[in-house]
Amino acid sequence: MITPIYVVIGLFLLVIFIAFVWRFASRRYALPCPTWLAWFVELDNPFSENSSAKSIIQNLDLQSGMKVLDLGCGPGRLTIPLAQQIGPAGEVTAVDIQPGMLRRAENKAQAANLTNIRFVQAAAGEGKLPHNTFDRALLVTVLGEIPDREAALKEIYDALKLGGILSVTEIILDPHFQRRETVLRLANAAGLQEKKFVGNRSSFTLNLEKPLTSL
Repeated sequence: MITPIYVVIGLFLLVIFIAFVWRFASRRYALPCPTWLAWFVELDNPFSENSSAKSIIQNLDLQSGMKVLDLGCGPGRLTIPLAQQIGPAGEVTAVDIQPGMLRRAENKAQAANLTNIRFVQAAAGEGKLPHNTFDRALLVTVLGEIPDREAALKEIYDALKLGGILSVTEIILDPHFQRRETVLRLANAAGLQEKKFVGNRSSFTLNLEKPLTSL
């Protein structure tokens, strides 16, 4: 008879296997978190305070009237508090590849009576972002889901204003986890420079700046 401990071990190994396959496949194909897991994406990680929506936003130094890009916004975990923080004079552009995620985020915006959010269905790196527009941009556990990370970061670089900030958050439990060294290498190649690091090797937020003198 199979004991509960073997069941737990079996499930744990299955999760690791799925995460490994998902991570490998995402290097060739766009494999974002499926819409049916939106409820899970909306939760803050209880083991990583620095990756909470509140912490990420606090480290952005947001000002009223700013323009913010939430790339890979999912169900709007960051989109809604960002829009509330910058006020009606500002604007959040919420971008996601999945219509279902955008609908969920849009429903939350309507429930909160927010009119300063623009929703866009697109993939990072497609070249659909306007140039020199955003004061802040966010990639929250999204970078590893993008097959062409170099193109995506170059597009974000072009979309930021001079002195604009890209905030990248990574958590090791995410199957698409990117190490700090990897994020820095990709960001530096796009022209972005490290400005602030919060967290540790397994869970961190890295703020990257577009220099006032652009490439």
